[in-house]
Amino acid sequence: MEKFKVGVIGGTGMVGQRFVTLMEDHPWFQLTAIAASPRSAGKTYEEAVGPRWAMTSPMPESVKKMVVLDASKVEEVASQVDFIFCAVNMPKDEIKALEEAYAKAECPVVSNNSANRFTPDVPMVVPEINADHIEIIPAQRKRLGTKRGFIAVKSNCSLQSYVPALHPLMKEFGVN
Repeated sequence: MEKFKVGVIGGTGMVGQRFVTLMEDHPWFQLTAIAASPRSAGKTYEEAVGPRWAMTSPMPESVKKMVVLDASKVEEVASQVDFIFCAVNMPKDEIKALEEAYAKAECPVVSNNSANRFTPDVPMVVPEINADHIEIIPAQRKRLGTKRGFIAVKSNCSLQSYVPALHPLMKEFGVN
């Protein structure tokens, strides 16, 4: 199977680092771009992160020499990937603008941020529970004027951990 080329936006922060470690030897995804702030851009990933590596596992060898891109150069980053995971640490209005810019560049965005969680046509997906929520994406694409680009968000970490366990109780036994 051919792997999807993915990018991590906000790759030098803690959540971005986690995405980077999850991509190592992934059966479906090949990490082809890491982007961050202009102060990290142009450096190797190892230099950009430096002593801030927060993971318990070592930095994957495959990413140490990757050159970090400037996340604000949307077209440059989007041209290298099939989609991005977004984990930037910015004010919410800036995150929304950045994620929309990627979507409008026809680059699908899977966001770890809360900025778009209450945007009506952006699905917040917990795949085991509400995968059908992706059906709103055509409406979002119409609003954004895109054919391929869109934004989908994940729920916050707390919900992600207990909702899959509670959902069957709610569905089968009426627990609310």
